Amino acid sequence: MHIGFIEDTHLHGGTQLWVAEAVRVFIQKDQQITLLAPEGSWIVDQCRPTGANLATYDWDEVVHERPEHQEIWTDALKECDVAVCTVHPPREGFHCSVFAGRCIREAGLATHLIPKTGTIVPEYLREFYLPDETIHVSVIAIADFTRKYLIERYGIPEEAVALIYQGTDVERFTHSEAAWREAKDRYILPEEASPILGSIGSFEHRKGHPILFEALRALVDERLPHVHLMMVGDGPDETKLRAMVKSLGLGDHVTFFPFTDEPNYVFERIDLTVLPSLEKEGLPNVLLESMSMGVPVVSSNLGGIPEIVIEEETGGMVAPGDAAALANAIETIWADQDNYRKMKSKVRDRMLNRFDKSTQFERFLAHFESLVHAV
Repeated sequence: MHIGFIEDTHLHGGTQLWVAEAVRVFIQKDQQITLLAPEGSWIVDQCRPTGANLATYDWDEVVHERPEHQEIWTDALKECDVAVCTVHPPREGFHCSVFAGRCIREAGLATHLIPKTGTIVPEYLREFYLPDETIHVSVIAIADFTRKYLIERYGIPEEAVALIYQGTDVERFTHSEAAWREAKDRYILPEEASPILGSIGSFEHRKGHPILFEALRALVDERLPHVHLMMVGDGPDETKLRAMVKSLGLGDHVTFFPFTDEPNYVFERIDLTVLPSLEKEGLPNVLLESMSMGVPVVSSNLGGIPEIVIEEETGGMVAPGDAAALANAIETIWADQDNYRKMKSKVRDRMLNRFDKSTQFERFLAHFESLVHAV
């Protein structure tokens, strides 16, 4: 089977990490792979050594949908049995899945287009998910919340939306004493830091970091004077966030570290993962990875997060934007150390039992096969 991936972004977040791993795994399983992505993008660099067929284009110019762009996309897609297209934000009237659908239709390709999504954005159009119903097209939702929303809000037929959890690499994201020692060398923090919180991912507005800083200020002042936050990642708001840390007097309690493609070492170093997002979350990889490492989580109650976070068993959830509730949830989990230790075991078990990526990759392949054979 020939599987295509369309990744119209220069980002290097959780979705791109998943695509890079999927490419490697599927090639190991003797599948042919084509990656269609912007030239110079992170995902292209990651997949270059794998042996995948790489088709690249100018990310800025493709929005004009000129014949030369259509030719690149059509050539990349024509040999693919299925093409999985992450539903990214539209830009200047261009949308990747819509353009892919047009290329497939106008070239008369048999390729089955699969827009894949986990995040719900109310402003998105139905055509981003089912761009052209005259071609072979269906959707993969990576959270049940997302699947139900697509069916109920957009009227997409139930049989056209498959739920397949991405899962996480439980073998890779497993605690070890050697990795824990390495993590202490990689991430130098104050000796007295406790608890150590981790925020891993893109520094952008929707991730709600200012809310986390407000919660941290309250914890330092009232209940956890040695609490420390690791901010690991990069993004457009980094300068603003650094300034906010300084203005709140949190310089001794927050340390910024660059983006890493080895987040397992971050999880070895922290006691709790905190995701204070304000919007646009599906089933965040960072929570799955954290739980696989035995690190409980405190998160906003958004999207598919309730499908993995069980209150008082695997972590806590709060309303988006509520700094006081976020501080309370962190303090409550840390105050009960007996239950905290039980949580560490439960989060790991939940990933092993329901979200093992090796099992989920097999489910993706089985789904692709079913679509190809249905034609």
